Amino acid sequence: MAREAILPAGDLRGRLRVAVPLSFGPTHFAPILAEMARRHPQLQIHTCYSDRFVDLITDGYDCAIRIGYLQDSNLIARRIGPIHGKLVASPDYIKARGSPKTPEELVAHEALMQGTEAWQLTDGDKIITVHPQGRFKADNGTALIAAATAGLGIAYLPDRLTHEYIASGALVPVMTNYPPPPAGAYVIRPPGQHPARKIRVLTELLIEYCEPAPQPA
Repeated sequence: MAREAILPAGDLRGRLRVAVPLSFGPTHFAPILAEMARRHPQLQIHTCYSDRFVDLITDGYDCAIRIGYLQDSNLIARRIGPIHGKLVASPDYIKARGSPKTPEELVAHEALMQGTEAWQLTDGDKIITVHPQGRFKADNGTALIAAATAGLGIAYLPDRLTHEYIASGALVPVMTNYPPPPAGAYVIRPPGQHPARKIRVLTELLIEYCEPAPQPA
């Protein structure tokens, strides 16, 4: 912070270590990080792309970009934009297993998940939590899309990942009467009273570029 205080206005240097999700991180966030490097030629940017939740303090990261619903923690978060998602499945899966109409029916279907997570759905102003079951799990959204298009089950994924597949007919929305509540994209950093200026600059740049995603149909 002392070194930053004597730098010329707008100049950044040193190293910025960022953890970024592998699911659409290289396509959506990498260009923004590249633009930051272009604007600040004395700044080193080291990025790790992984859908694993890294420990920022233990692993030595300055910050992370995370997608979804934030869990309670002592980390400090700044929302940079909305993330909308929906439940999707392939036409072949719907033909073979039918399309669930209610959260109760969803539990009887094959779910494609990242782990043992719960899915949140909305019924008007009410939030419904569902605990789906399934035999295919992956820690990456692209892998879950591959499983969904192969007809293995129902996936809960961001619109930014699925819109091309829905447009082509490879996937179709499921349970549109119970849409998931909007999630968010966040910059997460370790606790501290004053964030480093390089983190503030990155956050502002992400907010600038992260325009709202299309609303779910």
